[in-house]
Amino acid sequence: MLIEAGILLAAYGGTRLFEKFRDKLPKNVVTNQPDRKIQPSVLEKSVDDTDKKLVVHDKADKQLEHRLKTSYVSMVVSTIRQFFYSSPLLVLLNLGLYVYNSIPYMKEAEKTLLKEQKLSGHMIETILIFAAIATNQYLAASFMEMIYYLSGKIKAKTQDKSKDMLINVFEQQPRNVWVLKDSVEVEVPLEAVHINDIVVVNTGEVVPVDGIIIDGMATIDQHALTGESQPAEKSIGDQVFAATTMMTGRIHVQIEKAGIDTTIAQIGQILNHTTDFKTTAQLKAEKWADEGAWPQLGITGLALLAVGPIGATAVLNTNFGYRIKLSGPLGTLNYLNLASHHSILIKDGRSLELLTGIDTILFDKTGTLTQEQPEVGKIVICDGYEADDILAYAAAAECKLAHPIAKAIVQKAKGSNLSLPDIEDSNYQIGYGITVSIKNRVIKVGSLRFMTMEGMTIPETIEKAMAHSHAQGYSLVMVAINNQIEGAIEIQPALRPEIKSIISGLRQRGIKYLAIVSGDHKQPTQKLAEELGMDNYFYDILPENKAKIVEKLQQEGKSVCFIGDGVNDAVAMKKANVSISIRGATSIATDLAQVVFMDGSLSHLCKLFDIANGLDSQLRKSLIISLIPLPINLIGILFLHFSLLSTIVINQMSFWSGIGDAMLPLKKIENDKRST
Repeated sequence: MLIEAGILLAAYGGTRLFEKFRDKLPKNVVTNQPDRKIQPSVLEKSVDDTDKKLVVHDKADKQLEHRLKTSYVSMVVSTIRQFFYSSPLLVLLNLGLYVYNSIPYMKEAEKTLLKEQKLSGHMIETILIFAAIATNQYLAASFMEMIYYLSGKIKAKTQDKSKDMLINVFEQQPRNVWVLKDSVEVEVPLEAVHINDIVVVNTGEVVPVDGIIIDGMATIDQHALTGESQPAEKSIGDQVFAATTMMTGRIHVQIEKAGIDTTIAQIGQILNHTTDFKTTAQLKAEKWADEGAWPQLGITGLALLAVGPIGATAVLNTNFGYRIKLSGPLGTLNYLNLASHHSILIKDGRSLELLTGIDTILFDKTGTLTQEQPEVGKIVICDGYEADDILAYAAAAECKLAHPIAKAIVQKAKGSNLSLPDIEDSNYQIGYGITVSIKNRVIKVGSLRFMTMEGMTIPETIEKAMAHSHAQGYSLVMVAINNQIEGAIEIQPALRPEIKSIISGLRQRGIKYLAIVSGDHKQPTQKLAEELGMDNYFYDILPENKAKIVEKLQQEGKSVCFIGDGVNDAVAMKKANVSISIRGATSIATDLAQVVFMDGSLSHLCKLFDIANGLDSQLRKSLIISLIPLPINLIGILFLHFSLLSTIVINQMSFWSGIGDAMLPLKKIENDKRST
């Protein structure tokens, strides 16, 4: 009844006044006891803050789940009261449930009306529930509350899906490091190190700081920071960077920068100052519902004059907001599941929406168009040995090593059906090469620098091959037998096998502009661009200039998708409309990318665009399905004397039709499972 609606409004007003009074109370009680609180360390504070965020998030989920359950109870009570039995106790219980469940959505209505100065779907829902209670339509009021919390739960699941696998670059850093003090290695927390401390880093570990090597040699994978396809050889006097990986060797590093001062942390700070689309984006379904609020309220006002309060309430019950707010997020969630089924991680549904407008794709070259493990090209030989001999000796020497170049050499030897000779003993020259003994021969395999340090002369044949290979962007691994260089193995990037078909598929899907953006030299970049039929290529591009290329294309009216895999791509990926990376890519790229291909390839890139277009189509259909009851109910109310119950039935037909359409991606998943 009308008095119940008044009680509900008064209860909300009293609740808000109490909250304001409580907020004005002093939060801390001052005593005469001394403050003995121990200040936490930086790491402890970070952990505490993270734990608090998790607790708050978990608490919000539990509250939403609890409100949904109480809305189910309210529906049961309202049904009994309206259709079967009513008593003062049941009325009080029903009213109490209304008051309890109404607080959250009424707060949202107040916020959008007073602070944002707009009429949102929350306000429409609030007015509808008050009107339904005032006209004794108790079931309708409870039903609307249930839909509010159910749509909120689905929306929360959609958002959680986008955050579950986020990885922060600092999680790749070790919590503890080994510091050399008085010739003794001491393990200390990473945040406890200082400038000029000596840190010891061993094979397989992540370099924790920026600094200078003062002792030792190593091969370091700097691909995360520089995009280099080949590991860098480092020795005394060379600089190393945090978040790069030691492949072989052992070094002592004098700290120049640590923590937030490191190069990798500074890149992170740049990213934090660029536009963050995720925090300001709304689900498309919510936007549609909110934009329909004023027209819906205007139609209800006209109905109030034409057919009275009961008819006007029935008209207001045709509001499509709650239907699109549920079917929209549900469709998004199910398309995310469809993407996951194809090993595609979508970090937020918004990236799928943006993909439908993409007309330009920029590819990083190294690690994106090419595989992590290179391949063997030609084998250069000097007088005295065959190519198979050089390859067999190199593979035998490298067979116990795990870095990509070693794997490529061994794989080539196995593919050539070569029998590898047994190694009699080994003497690993850590950092530059390896020395082994095979059948009374001393085999040395390594870089030009390694051979020079060993006092060997570089044959003219090798020098010519080296010049040609370097011009192509390739490298050479030297092979020496008994301190005489007898050959070299060319190592070149391996093009991902799926790339050519993917490029063709992108053209068929309307992508107008495809280009390579690389830090590599002109000749290898141009050669690859021509081989793949790219529209353009950019070479010798520094990390900060990659972002400028993205901005320039955007200023020309293009919608840009950047596909990269390294920290050197991070700023460009942040500037792009959509960013894509692959599993196995560096931490910051995976952390930043809106889309990640978890199977380690780009083979599902075209499927990603299909999924994006499918979601866009589904959302449009959801809007149409949600709007259909509006003219039907208006005509029914004006000419056929539809009751509120009639409009509820029609609304539910539309509601479940939308839900069924939103569930279609799950059916595709089931069909795929049956066919495999």
